Amino acid sequence: MSLDSVLAHIDADQDKAQDRLLDLLRIQSISTDSAYKQDCDKAANWLVEDLQSLGFEASKRPTPGHPMVIGHQDGNGIHVTFYGHYDVQPVDPLELWDNPPFEPAIEDTPNGKVIRGRGSSDDKGQLMTFLEACRAWKAVTGTLPVKVSIFFEGEEESGSPSLVPFLKENVEELKSDITLICDTGMVTPKTPSIVTMLRGLVGQQVTITGPSKDLHSGMFGGPARNPIRVLNKALAALHDENGAVTLPGFYEGVPELPQQVAEQWRNLDWSADSFLGDVGLSIPAGEKDRSAIEQIWSRPTCDVNGIWGGYTGEGSKTVIPSQAHAKVSFRLVGTQDPHKIRAAFQDHIRTHLPADCSVDFIDYGAAPASNMEITHPAFEAARTALSDEWENDGVYVGCGGSIPIAGHFQKILGTESMLIGFGQDDDQIHSPNEKYDLRSFHKGIRSWARILDSLSRNAG
Repeated sequence: MSLDSVLAHIDADQDKAQDRLLDLLRIQSISTDSAYKQDCDKAANWLVEDLQSLGFEASKRPTPGHPMVIGHQDGNGIHVTFYGHYDVQPVDPLELWDNPPFEPAIEDTPNGKVIRGRGSSDDKGQLMTFLEACRAWKAVTGTLPVKVSIFFEGEEESGSPSLVPFLKENVEELKSDITLICDTGMVTPKTPSIVTMLRGLVGQQVTITGPSKDLHSGMFGGPARNPIRVLNKALAALHDENGAVTLPGFYEGVPELPQQVAEQWRNLDWSADSFLGDVGLSIPAGEKDRSAIEQIWSRPTCDVNGIWGGYTGEGSKTVIPSQAHAKVSFRLVGTQDPHKIRAAFQDHIRTHLPADCSVDFIDYGAAPASNMEITHPAFEAARTALSDEWENDGVYVGCGGSIPIAGHFQKILGTESMLIGFGQDDDQIHSPNEKYDLRSFHKGIRSWARILDSLSRNAG
């Protein structure tokens, strides 16, 4: 059987696969810092050469920022596009790294061997799991089981400014039957996951102004309006006693979980006590009638991310401040309209605004949630393949964060996305000492090999 031979080849080729990943990890492709522009270009070139060695028609495409890497290889049946990003986060603070971040190495840890270095998990290690699976298929059979396109971005860690224009300019070339995105993780170390729900995001800054200048609290305390007090009252009124958001119409478009997904979540080896205990907490603080895992993956939220005003330096300064400020964000699910949520929030603040106070707002983006249609046959084909590789069956999960690329593929290319990654919660992405479990790398390669086989037989 071809799949068995491919998996055996992957096992035998692991040392060489690790060396290839370490080679890519040595490239300092930090997209946010212009000092590393040549390094980003070097990473793109490295990937083009590797794709060409696998038989892809691959090229580096210029953008106003860092280049895209595009590759195509013909095959039968379903056409998949694989997306990843070759840029990485800055390494600061450098002094907290145990070893230089761009001198990657294999390390022994109490939980097994890991690949240590910037980008090992986010996202170079993850994207290389797919390329190594393709390499094994080509080595054993001379071909790929499905038609494959590759789309690697170099600006994901800096907000993807070139992504949407590039997608719009290349719609016909980039269209496929399904997009595979690897920039995610596993719900537990033994449970492979397919992310089917991504929360949207609304960001807002609010400034309330009272008196024309800071005032002496002894001389003006009492009759003078204190904007911090006004702001605190408005923010406190955003939630009721049960943890629900009070904005009118906030829950419009919020769906209930499909029964199949709810059952999978109930059977997960996931503990709210452990999840919260790891960060020094113990009691879920969201909607009281929802489990902690629902609160993270499938329910909308409102959070105050920062609040300031008046004197905050050392010692005491007894003032009534002229202004009070806060940053607030909303995570959205289902079909919630981010623009309606923003308008409702601003109306809420104005409703709590007394005489002698004014308000100003700064908008920080508004993106709807992304919801994947799991009735597409590719989803169950992939879940079955993952279940065959890992100790536990694959599950459909939500993601508390936001991954805009999936929504862009839906809206611009009309393509559903499957988000399948093998990162772990302790990979320390965006932090010093980032790592990727060697087990995740090895079994991730085997997983993609199985998924490509399953898609060729069950989703063509």
